[in-house]
Amino acid sequence: MITTVSKSLAQQIVNTVHDICGHDINFINKKGIIFASTNQRRIGTFHEIGKEAADTQKTIEVTEHDNYKGTSCGVNIPITHNGLLMAVIGISGNPDEVRSFAHLAERITRLLIREQELGGTAHTLSEKKRFLLNCLTSESLDMPEYVLSALKDFHIDENSPKRIMILKLISNDSSVTLSSVEKRIVRLFDRLNITLFCDYYPDRFIALADDQTIRENMTLLRSFSADNQGILQIGIGQAETIYQLSSSFRTARTALANSSMDKTSLSIFDELTLEIILSSVPENIRSQYLAKVISVLSDDEILLLRIYYEEGQSLSRTCDRLFLHKNTLQYKLNRIHRICGFNPRDFKDAVILYLAVKLKNL
Repeated sequence: MITTVSKSLAQQIVNTVHDICGHDINFINKKGIIFASTNQRRIGTFHEIGKEAADTQKTIEVTEHDNYKGTSCGVNIPITHNGLLMAVIGISGNPDEVRSFAHLAERITRLLIREQELGGTAHTLSEKKRFLLNCLTSESLDMPEYVLSALKDFHIDENSPKRIMILKLISNDSSVTLSSVEKRIVRLFDRLNITLFCDYYPDRFIALADDQTIRENMTLLRSFSADNQGILQIGIGQAETIYQLSSSFRTARTALANSSMDKTSLSIFDELTLEIILSSVPENIRSQYLAKVISVLSDDEILLLRIYYEEGQSLSRTCDRLFLHKNTLQYKLNRIHRICGFNPRDFKDAVILYLAVKLKNL
């Protein structure tokens, strides 16, 4: 049973009705907080009349003669479904002019809620999993009553800490597709007793796992990732409550980005340090930094730097990996210094170059 209007649905409705009437429209929750609006600046703010309409479950019209702090003229209609308050719709303007549009928004909302309920009964298991994971990983947990009920269907304990896992296909072999490795992934989930997972076309699986399960099965996970080296990368987010899984999802993406940077097949957010900062650098800042530091270097020179730093700036080990003579390596390092202005063997310059190489891989 649907017990609230999701933010995404509410935003679609206000945008649609606004296109028809041109007036600002708000969706207000039972606490009086605007959670969808044609005026983005109002989202998250308190609406006094909306709170009163929610408390009384009565339509309240405000005229220019009424004295309500921070509230414009308009109509505020509470929407109930199966005896439960879903939201309050508020539309700004002279009540005589906007009343019909407020009722239109109410009817649209009721129809869409009913459509969602009917559709929910016909969902396939895969669609239900996808919908549930989308709810859990969104910034605010929409429809919490439904989510908690659905978790029971998958035998998931709502009280234990959880982690989000992301498995991404990285193979360049056209014969290797997500469907071709799906059996391996599902077999892993079976061994880990993971029941809530879904594929996201074209290249990844997202799963919900118990924190304790992850901690107790690290050997299995590392073995699985090693067996699928070059095919899959895995990012595991930090442990969170069921209500904070958007944070676990964000940190799982950070861990996955680190897998790309370090060419590893398994990355766990708890084990990251510098990567946490690097993955949060905005794209425009990253581009500016790379342009300033290593844009003049060739791909081969950037690869040389990466290996040089992976080998702890050891000339001998770098030479072994690249099959170079020591003098040749020194010449190449000196050339990098000459053309980009940063010395790979100087501590301060090496840090600058190292960060650029990491960001380049990201």
